[in-house]
Amino acid sequence: MASSSKSNSTLFELDLLKAIVAVAECGSFTAAAARLHSTQSTVSQKVRRLEDLAGHTLLDRGNRDVRPTEAGQVLLGYARQMLAANEQLAEALSGAQVAVTIRLGLPEDFATGATTRELSAFSRRYPNARLEVASGLSRDLAARYDDGELDIALVKQRRHSRAAVACRPEKMAWIDSARHPCIQQDPLPIVTFPLRGLYRDEMIQALESIGRRWRISFTSSSLAGIQGAVANGMGISLLPRRAATKDHAVLTRKTGLPEIDAFEIGIFHRPAPDRLVKELAGVLARMLARNGA
Repeated sequence: MASSSKSNSTLFELDLLKAIVAVAECGSFTAAAARLHSTQSTVSQKVRRLEDLAGHTLLDRGNRDVRPTEAGQVLLGYARQMLAANEQLAEALSGAQVAVTIRLGLPEDFATGATTRELSAFSRRYPNARLEVASGLSRDLAARYDDGELDIALVKQRRHSRAAVACRPEKMAWIDSARHPCIQQDPLPIVTFPLRGLYRDEMIQALESIGRRWRISFTSSSLAGIQGAVANGMGISLLPRRAATKDHAVLTRKTGLPEIDAFEIGIFHRPAPDRLVKELAGVLARMLARNGA
């Protein structure tokens, strides 16, 4: 068969490749047909179709046996690779081997401790789930979720500001340094998140409502930065109760500071989420319920 120029768009069907590999390995069309549970004429037609696509004679059809030509040898090498790759793909896509990536957003103070234990248990229960966890300020996480960068987000917000899949009240506390308390200073130094940061406006409004003079002594976008500044006596702050450490003193009503319950923790995901996303949302919701947020 004379060779002809072929377009780069030629596609070699796996069924045709399987036929010529069987013929080459069996040495005859009859034996190949038996292996493939087909007929000799069907196998022969597939090989001829492949030769038309390749533009070369691929098999020398002798009286006693069938052997690949030089072009056939080249094609057989690639054919075996393609058939093997197809089997590997089928195996990789079977059952639980498919990895499902879940992009999860968590506030900084939720990225350790109890949450990590829950995520570890979830990963053991669903080994095909791959978690990509991003932590940061709630406003940034909410923006990333809205932009489609996160599949599920746990976000702190002012109560009833946005409907969530599940939500729990956020228990807040005024905290001071255990070793270097600042509560008696006048004006009262406060440690806060940057402008438009969560808790900042509520803290200032609360102090003004009771007539306390105040000054901002330290600002940080990091929870760890806020915690460290308070622990080292740079001022008091308003934080989630769970964010208080052994280096902090939780201030009581005796100090005259008002109780603040303006915040909640909300869980967000799309209206029709992947099954594992919904499962993870349930895990996070139960964790919030157990820990009282």
